[in-house]
Amino acid sequence: MTRRRQLVGKAGEAAARSYLEAKGHRVAGTNFRCPYGEIDLITIDGDILVFVEVRTRTGSSFGTPAESITAEKLNRIKKSALYYMKRHYGEEVGCRFDLIAVQLERKGMVPDSIRHYRGIVE
Repeated sequence: MTRRRQLVGKAGEAAARSYLEAKGHRVAGTNFRCPYGEIDLITIDGDILVFVEVRTRTGSSFGTPAESITAEKLNRIKKSALYYMKRHYGEEVGCRFDLIAVQLERKGMVPDSIRHYRGIVE
């Protein structure tokens, strides 16, 4: 992964975290890694555990941030979430899967727009 791509990803995750905290979410974890993949953010919204995928773009040449998530990625997120729940809670708990799509200004790497998609996985 290029340095620029890493910076874009980190800026998007920081923007998503700030956005969710402003909406009342409590952050329970960031960049959780396990054998199945990575979960960008894990938050608590009321009494619901929320697994958040953050997708970030600086332009539209390759589509919108939301368009970049694949069925394979969603499957990895589900497996990673189950692994997290069993490891931290010993069982499955009430949860939701959200997507935060961040569009950054190309030069300043500040958020141009943030879209929150709730419940992206059944």
